[in-house]
Amino acid sequence: LKIGEAGEFDYSGSQALKALKEEGIRTILINPNIATVQTSDGMADDVYFLPVTPYFVEEVIKKERPDGILVAFGGQTALNCAVALYRAGVFEQYHVQVLGTPVQSIIDTEDREIFKVKLDQIGVLSARSVACTSMAEALAAGETIGFPIIVRAAFALGGLGSGFANNLDELGDLARQALTTSDQILVEESLKGWKEVEYEVVRDQFDNCITVCNMENFDPIGIHTGESIVVAPSQTLSNREYHKLRSIGIKTIRHLGIVGECNIQYALDPASEDYRVIEVNARLSRSSALASKATGYPLAFVAAKLSLGYSLAELKNSVTQTTSAFFEPALDYVVVKLPRWDLGKFSGVNRQIGSAMKSVGEVMAIGKSFEEAIQKGLRMLDTGKRGFVANRPEEGLNNAAIDQLLSEPNEERIFAINHAFEAGYTLEQVHQLTRIDHWFL
Repeated sequence: LKIGEAGEFDYSGSQALKALKEEGIRTILINPNIATVQTSDGMADDVYFLPVTPYFVEEVIKKERPDGILVAFGGQTALNCAVALYRAGVFEQYHVQVLGTPVQSIIDTEDREIFKVKLDQIGVLSARSVACTSMAEALAAGETIGFPIIVRAAFALGGLGSGFANNLDELGDLARQALTTSDQILVEESLKGWKEVEYEVVRDQFDNCITVCNMENFDPIGIHTGESIVVAPSQTLSNREYHKLRSIGIKTIRHLGIVGECNIQYALDPASEDYRVIEVNARLSRSSALASKATGYPLAFVAAKLSLGYSLAELKNSVTQTTSAFFEPALDYVVVKLPRWDLGKFSGVNRQIGSAMKSVGEVMAIGKSFEEAIQKGLRMLDTGKRGFVANRPEEGLNNAAIDQLLSEPNEERIFAINHAFEAGYTLEQVHQLTRIDHWFL
């Protein structure tokens, strides 16, 4: 088990099992993690404590002969496994129906080259990029697009193997590293400093589609969502921007043919309404666990029911008990998610945070205002801080050190902002160094 493969998918997995049980369906769960809720007695009818790899999953299918399989509830590991089984013809051979989003749609979102083509078909903008399978291709792509660029691996979880390059040498190092984790990498224009916005979108097989929650990263593009403070609903988008991104999201998800739940991530230019679609996760992600708890809309539960062929209009929201599942939640409160790191536990670790995820956990705080929610969250992280202000003064913090903390973020960046204000920095100076929106600052 690695970071990003346990708790958040436990939430979606156990919700899905509950939904199936309610329908009187016999469930078989494959999960190597013994310390999860979904593997508890009585959740699933049968549990196999096996690695989620094509070999073991095929053996279970051979033995149990199930009618259908759900693949979107186990994170990236489960998706990659499903794609391998689909390509090997295993589902066909044993007559197992993939419920929910078809495997071809999963491939369309995960294979960066096909994904771009799909978005081009409906005129949705994505970052200028080149999919590469070798070092030579990657270096050539860098020359074409121009620096700075970001390198990302296909079929990867938590931004594994990704990073920023400012010249050919850095690109060479990154590409070499990324190609060890994946056989396809993406070299694309850097949108560092743009806003990062996410929408959770739900669609049924009858093409009904709603957005359940939109979230905005406190940090601009360049820091992985799992490493960033996330605010829901978004606070700095205008009404036009919000609806523009919402309609693009719905158009994209319909075109990709997703059934159930997915999340779409955007980069938005703070100076204009220019945008790029960064990616679509055709599965329940860490963000969807957050969105479910933040809005009171049980995303995984609803997604499991939609996979069985229900429409959104037929389902009730099992949390509110009054509204139907075809109803977009409206929030009159602010939710803030803060990541927690334990980088101090590992010797020799690089403290800088960027496009690959290092956080080991997170807290969620709810308040009437952004200020209240973030203050609660910082105290809940349990790292000995009293909140945003009034912490013990740090030693040796001169302006040069503050500048570095703001422009090359590590896990203390949020506190560096306060140090900067106390040292007399103006709002504009802090914005120039961090690219964090003026509203938040």
